[in-house]
Amino acid sequence: SVPAPVPAHVPVLVIGGGQAGLSVSHYLGHAGIGHVVLERETALHAWRDQRWDHFTLVTPNWQCALPGHPYDGDDPHGFMNRGEILDYLERFAARVRAPLREGVAVERLYLCDDGRFEAVTSAGRCTADQVVVASGGYQQPVVPRCAERLPAGLVQLHSAQYRNAAALPPGAVMVVGSGQSGAQIAEDLHLAGRQVHLATGDAPRCARFYRGRDVVDWLADMGYYDLPVHEHPLREGVRDNTNHYVTGRDGGRDIDLRRFALEGMRLYGQMLDVRDGTMRFAPNLGAHLDAADATYNRINASIDEWIAKLGLRTAEPASTYQPVWMPTDEAESLDLAGAGITSVIWCIGYRADYGWIDAPVFNGRGYPAHVRGVTPQPGLYFIGLPWLHTWGSGRFSGVGRDAEYLSARIGARLAQLAGAAPEALAG
Repeated sequence: SVPAPVPAHVPVLVIGGGQAGLSVSHYLGHAGIGHVVLERETALHAWRDQRWDHFTLVTPNWQCALPGHPYDGDDPHGFMNRGEILDYLERFAARVRAPLREGVAVERLYLCDDGRFEAVTSAGRCTADQVVVASGGYQQPVVPRCAERLPAGLVQLHSAQYRNAAALPPGAVMVVGSGQSGAQIAEDLHLAGRQVHLATGDAPRCARFYRGRDVVDWLADMGYYDLPVHEHPLREGVRDNTNHYVTGRDGGRDIDLRRFALEGMRLYGQMLDVRDGTMRFAPNLGAHLDAADATYNRINASIDEWIAKLGLRTAEPASTYQPVWMPTDEAESLDLAGAGITSVIWCIGYRADYGWIDAPVFNGRGYPAHVRGVTPQPGLYFIGLPWLHTWGSGRFSGVGRDAEYLSARIGARLAQLAGAAPEALAG
């Protein structure tokens, strides 16, 4: 069906109907600020359509703190699975009751001469005094150009398309990338009895539990999740970091690629190219594993320091991870057919795509310049990006705080535009 036309003008246009956009709508609605939320697909579609069957959260349930909708189940230290996450989010959406228009794509966003914005959508044009871009940082799945040179008979999927091992043809599977998705999908296939080949990247890892508690609990006590990006040692550079791999599956555990290798998984360094049915790799598997373990041990050591500083007693003593397997050689090529590989899963992430926004706020890499989501262009905001303000900005734990902050800024600007007294702009 053809969507009804969008309104000709709204005070605030929110682009994106995921948890970030709905969080903004929650606060705008409570403040009585007129707005509309446009969603290209359906609300929360990524959680419904782009997660594998055994997907779980990698942070404990207690960290789910969407506005007005904290985790309310009976397992705060567990990890919701895909169905439970969807239930949590759908109840949040029902509570927010956002003025949501699904199936409406924003094709272009222009800055007008009068300082307002005009959106060209699949359901007509709409002007807005202010715009919140809540489409997230994971819009375009990354698949390398060399994928075109894979043998024609191989099944290729991006991690967003993977569901389960049974949906793949019989045979071995090559997983490219060892970040959160790659490591967890490799584990999923491994547990299903598949022969897995994993081309690693430089992703770090962390422990699930250490000294009797979830590592996330320790880091929360240490204030890490409240650290603003401008106080992080890497400052804005932390936004480019790959997420640590760990899992919440079956109550949560470490992901140790070395142990998988002992159990028969084949590990390689970074994938470089594909030619004539042969995949080529850099000889850096050992370096990748060592670096991931160094991060794992460094995080645990910081917890040890915290425990010592406070004089805490713990159920378990300090410990250091020792490698259970070492690569004896670095395979730099693999004949895919010879290895019986019938599927390749690309787990090398996503890229943001803001080419549809015509406003002078982007750096040379296409990333918006902003301070806590507020761009140099008055009235244009971003939300839902990793480390927008804190570690939790791109997650259920921190997006609500960012939404509250931006909604206050939006309200202040509306008052300013209406010619309100200066005291109305406080906060």
